[in-house]
Formats: sequence, structure tokens, C-alpha cells
Amino acid sequence: MLPTPEDIRSYLAAGLPCEHLEVSGDGSHFEAVIVSAAFAGKRPIARHQLVYSVLGDRMKQEIHALSMRTLTPEEFKAQP
Repeated sequence: MLPTPEDIRSYLAAGLPCEHLEVSGDGSHFEAVIVSAAFAGKRPIARHQLVYSVLGDRMKQEIHALSMRTLTPEEFKAQP
């Protein structure tokens, strides 16, 4: 069974403290906006690696593609 955006959201929320989390997608390709203080001081690649570590084997087995914007709470609040 293909994962839903709600499944991906719950996987992320269970493994990463998020202040804001949006996930959309069609079952195989997903987009996420992830806002977490855990991203503070990290470069984009390190932020993505953190998300991938939370998702673990699901990235290989269930989720075929995940496009993400990873922001700190300050970056999120500063958006236009």
C-alpha cells in the first residue's frame, strides 16, 4: 500500500520536533515543508540528511521521492 501525505507527516513528527510541518503528494512523490529548531546551524545537506535519518528504510521501501524545504523557526517566520 502506498503511503499517504498523512503517513509521511506522522513519520516525521514522531522522529523530529517540528514547529510546522506540511506534506503533500500522490503516494509516490511527496513535497514537505519542515520547520524545526533541530536545523539551526546546519547546512541544507545536513538538514536533509537529518530528515532522511528520521525516515530510515522508508525512503528506500515506501517513499520514492521527497522534495523538501527545511527551515528553522526563524527562517520560517522571516518568509514573505
